[in-house]
Amino acid sequence: MPFKSQAQRRKFAQLLVEGKISNETFEEWNRETGAKRLPERAGRKAKSPKRAAKKKSRTKRTTRSRSAARSHKR
Repeated sequence: MPFKSQAQRRKFAQLLVEGKISNETFEEWNRETGAKRLPERAGRKAKSPKRAAKKKSRTKRTTRSRSAARSHKR
């Protein structure tokens, strides 16, 4: 996975010096990043616009339910 920012690259270099990651891991990330110009800090991705929820269509009842019809006749 390539580095996303210069700050991340520095952090990985620090972890490498401390012995918390292997040299192979650092080199793999560095190789995948290549010579890209990285930002100092990676910003958050913009949130995608939320889709409007579909409204459920309600069907109109033209006749009353059976229990309501029975109680009305009494």
